[in-house]
Amino acid sequence: MEEARKQPSCTTSTEAKEILPTENMKTPLQSNARWLRTYKWWFQVAIYILFLLSGQAVGTLLGRLYFDKGGNSTWLATLTLTMGFPMLLPFLFHSSLQNHNADYSRVQQPSVLVLTSIYVFLGLCTAGDSVLYSLGLKYLPVSTYSLICASQLAFNAVFAFFLNAQKLTFFIINSLVLLTISSIILVIHKDTEDSSNNSKNKYTLGIICTVAASALYAFVLSFTELMFQKILKSKTFRVIIDLTFYESLVATLAIVVGLFASGEWKSLKSEMQDFRLGKVSYIMTFLWTGISWQVFNIGCNGLIFKVSSLFSNVISVVGLPVDPVLAVVVFHDKVTAAKVVSLLLALWGFMSYAYQQYLDDLKAKAKRKCPREVTEDSITEI
Repeated sequence: MEEARKQPSCTTSTEAKEILPTENMKTPLQSNARWLRTYKWWFQVAIYILFLLSGQAVGTLLGRLYFDKGGNSTWLATLTLTMGFPMLLPFLFHSSLQNHNADYSRVQQPSVLVLTSIYVFLGLCTAGDSVLYSLGLKYLPVSTYSLICASQLAFNAVFAFFLNAQKLTFFIINSLVLLTISSIILVIHKDTEDSSNNSKNKYTLGIICTVAASALYAFVLSFTELMFQKILKSKTFRVIIDLTFYESLVATLAIVVGLFASGEWKSLKSEMQDFRLGKVSYIMTFLWTGISWQVFNIGCNGLIFKVSSLFSNVISVVGLPVDPVLAVVVFHDKVTAAKVVSLLLALWGFMSYAYQQYLDDLKAKAKRKCPREVTEDSITEI
């Protein structure tokens, strides 16, 4: 018994007899199949990460380019965040022909009313979020805008705690605090390198809108994960495409209504003629911005589906420092001391969260190896 106390095992001796032969009886074919499933999962996650990072970087820079070169329509800039959904039609039709998929048919699908309610709610939230992001990008330099967006991870941690039962450990709370301070530094620092020569009131409005957009975006991510867990349970690519397509469709319709209600559509023709890069560049900027953000949406929903909303948001925050670096090259934004401090705090916050993910991964591996916790009583029995 003393030896058992010194070297506790995961199972009793009886359980070990039942488990160990089963593990040893695994055939090479079963081991290869398990390895292939793991490889496939990591490959899919890597693709979604690439979609998210590339779509976010290109979409943000093109959005800033639109405003810098003469664009002034907030609603049109907002429309580019969601109007790329028609590019998903081939995937939607292809997935619709695969109703025989065993994994899809095995799971009971929600009713049309439930699905419609989910798509409409998420679509309207996305439309409101897009308007706030567009106002922030309109009144702020790319570097400032991107760094403030880092606060979305802190908001996401809070929403994930309430909606997704995410545990708020010391390292996650530390990440939340650091990212919040990172944004506050930019709020209290009046940026003197605003390329658009916005007034102080517009600059403040841009910060408020960006922070509000980050909070709403974090809520949408956590709510989407909740829907994947509780309602959209099918483990297929079709679920991701359906959600991305119909959510963007509803958001686009709402934004189009806002575009016409605001009267901004009347000035679009003259705006295109006055665009400093020319009419063709105006249309191409509009087109590629829409495609970029749709690629981002696929990557974002894919990571929520495969991992979690927090992981998706972490990857998004990781990509944020890329935007200020590119902005220095493309738009010649100045690198101020406040931005450097804010960036370092944001990276510190991310590292804190990443370390917590590392600890969770170690715990999950240990749990798989030792599915039953060894209590003092069970050791005594040995």
